[in-house]
Amino acid sequence: MTFRSEVEKWCIQEVTAAGRTDGNPFTDYTIKGIFSGKNETVSVHGFYDGDGIYKVRFMPSFEGHYKFTIEGTFCENAGDPISGEFDVIAPEHGNHGPVRVANKYHFAYEDDTPYYSVGTTCYVWELQSDDMIERTFKTLREGVFNKIRFCIFPKHYAYNLGEPRSYPYVGTPMDSSILNDENFGQYTGREGDNNWDFSRFNLEHFRHIERCIGRLSDMGIEADLIVMHPYDRWGFAWMKPGDDDLYWNYVIARFAAYRNVWWSLANEYDLMGGKTLGDWERNAGIICSEDPYNHLRSIHNCKLMYDYTRPWVTHCSIQRQDLYKSAELVDEYRVRYGKPVVMDEMAYEGDIQYGWGNITAQEMVRRFWEASCRGGYAGHGETYLSADNKLWWSHGGVLHGESAERLKFLHGILAKTPGIGLKPYNKERSDEVVAVPEEEQFCDVYSYYLCYYTFMQPRFRDFYFDDRTKFHVNVIDTWNMTVEDRGTYYGHFRIALPGKQYMAVQLIKTE
Repeated sequence: MTFRSEVEKWCIQEVTAAGRTDGNPFTDYTIKGIFSGKNETVSVHGFYDGDGIYKVRFMPSFEGHYKFTIEGTFCENAGDPISGEFDVIAPEHGNHGPVRVANKYHFAYEDDTPYYSVGTTCYVWELQSDDMIERTFKTLREGVFNKIRFCIFPKHYAYNLGEPRSYPYVGTPMDSSILNDENFGQYTGREGDNNWDFSRFNLEHFRHIERCIGRLSDMGIEADLIVMHPYDRWGFAWMKPGDDDLYWNYVIARFAAYRNVWWSLANEYDLMGGKTLGDWERNAGIICSEDPYNHLRSIHNCKLMYDYTRPWVTHCSIQRQDLYKSAELVDEYRVRYGKPVVMDEMAYEGDIQYGWGNITAQEMVRRFWEASCRGGYAGHGETYLSADNKLWWSHGGVLHGESAERLKFLHGILAKTPGIGLKPYNKERSDEVVAVPEEEQFCDVYSYYLCYYTFMQPRFRDFYFDDRTKFHVNVIDTWNMTVEDRGTYYGHFRIALPGKQYMAVQLIKTE
C-alpha cells in the first residue's frame, strides 16, 4: 500500500493497494476507504486502475491529523482492513477549495472567496492530439475563462467527424471512413457497427482525462464535466441502465476527489431518446450518494427545460429557448427556479452555417453583460470557420474571435462587486439593465449600482437617489474596455454619455 504522509487541504490523498486480477476486476470486487479527522468522517468507493492496482481517492476539507482504513473484496485477505495515518496542511496560494452556491443565486469557493463564472464550451478538446491539447492549455492559461465544459465521451457532430485519441471502453469502433458531411447524421450508435465491452473501461482514456482535470485545477479553472450526451455514433448514448450505473460509479470514484469538478449529467438531455426522466433522476441519485463532497450538479437542455427546482440540482445550466432572447430571461429564471442561473449556451461567436454558431463578438459580449446585470452568469463558445475545420467549440486550440478579452474586462468589473453577486434592480426605465449587490436587501439607496445600456445609445442619463448620498461615478465602455472617472456627485445630477452602444455607468457610494 502507498499513500502520502502529508496532503494539502482540498487536494487529493490517493491510497494505492495491490489486489486481485482474476475475473473482471471492474465488476467482481469492491474497495472502499473510510477517512476520519477531527471534523469529518468520509466514506468513499475506490476503483480498479489496471495491472492489479486498486485506488481510493479522498479530498480532505479540514487541516489536521487523519486516519483511514481500506476494506473490500479486492484482496484475498478481505477480512483484514488496511489502515494508515497522514496530516493535512494549510492550502497554498490559489487553492480556495471547491466552488459552492453562495447567496442563493451565486457562487463562492469554500474559503468564501467570491467566484464569478466566465465559462467556455469546448466539448472534446481533451480528446485531440497532444499538440492541440497543449495549444488549448496555452490559450486557457493566457485568457480569462475560469470554467470549461467538456465531455467524457467522444462527440460525433458536424465539424467533428474524426476519431478521438481514445475510447472509454475496451473494444473497437465502427469504420469512420464511411462518414462525410452529408451522411454523418444517419449514424446514431444504434446500428450495431461497434464492438464494446461495457463492463471493462479503457484505463488510459480516464487517466488522460484526470490529468487534464488536474492541470485545469492548477490553473484555477473549473472542469464542468458533461457525463453523457446525444451526439454519438459509438453507442455510448444507448447503453442499458446497468451499464450506465457502472459508468457513473466509476466516473465518480475517479474524478470526485478533484476540487474543481462540476457534474453536468448531460448536454441536451432531451435529445437522448434512450433515456427517461426516471433514468436522469436515478443518475442524479448516484451522484448524491457517491460524491461525498457535494460538487455542483446540473443538467443541460436543448428545447425542453429540466425541472431545476429538483432538490439535487444546485444550479441551472441553460441553453437559450428563443432565437433572439437569451440573457434577457435570467431574472425570470431566478424567480422560477430560485437557484444560480448559468446561461451555458446562448449561441456562439462565429460564422458557421448554423444559427447557434454565428453571432457577432459584440452580441456575445452584450449577452454576458446582460446576464451579469440580471444576477446570473453566461457561457462563451466560438465557432469560426478555419482552413483545418478545427473549431474552439469542439476541438480547442486557439481563439480567433474578439469577445474573450472583453469578457476578461467584465470579470474584472464583477470581481469588484461589494459582497458576493449582483441582483437585478427594479427600475422604471426600460432601456437599461441595472444591478445592485445581492446582499443588500430593500435599500432606499444601495451602495453600488451598475447600469448597462445594451445596444441603446443615450447621450446622457439623469440620476437622483436623495439629497445627501454621494456617489463616485465611472463611465464604462464595455467594448473598448475603458473606465472613465467622472468624479463624485449627489442630489440631482446628469452624466454625459457618448451616444454609442454598449456603454455602462458604475455608481459607487462614498462615505
